[in-house]
Amino acid sequence: MLRTLDLILVGVMTAAAAVTYTIKHHAELKLEEVHRLEAEIKLEKDTIDLLKADWALLSQPNRLERLVNNYNGELQLQPTASTSLVHARELPMLRSQVPVPDVAEAKTGSGAKAKPKAVVPQPEEEDLMATGSVE
Repeated sequence: MLRTLDLILVGVMTAAAAVTYTIKHHAELKLEEVHRLEAEIKLEKDTIDLLKADWALLSQPNRLERLVNNYNGELQLQPTASTSLVHARELPMLRSQVPVPDVAEAKTGSGAKAKPKAVVPQPEEEDLMATGSVE
């Protein structure tokens, strides 16, 4: 009886050791994946910082003014006139205000094409768009 119990306990200990090793191995794999992802995130953040610095360098007003002066003959750039800016109410109608074509008339099959109805946009509240323009 004692030998049977010893063999059972050795088997249970071996199974427990195998399960423990498997769990440890999976945990180490997950830890490696976490380290790899952290390295990728750090690389992406460094790349973003580098691109921001590059953009700040390229968009410096002194540099842009120098480029405008150098290439003014070829580009013939002119400053934007203040009258070129528009307010939101001066823009064309919103997509939600565009009239929907009448599909029912097209499906009736009357032979002749139905004349589309002209929809006059009703003056509604002013659109709440931020345009950055000053009144």
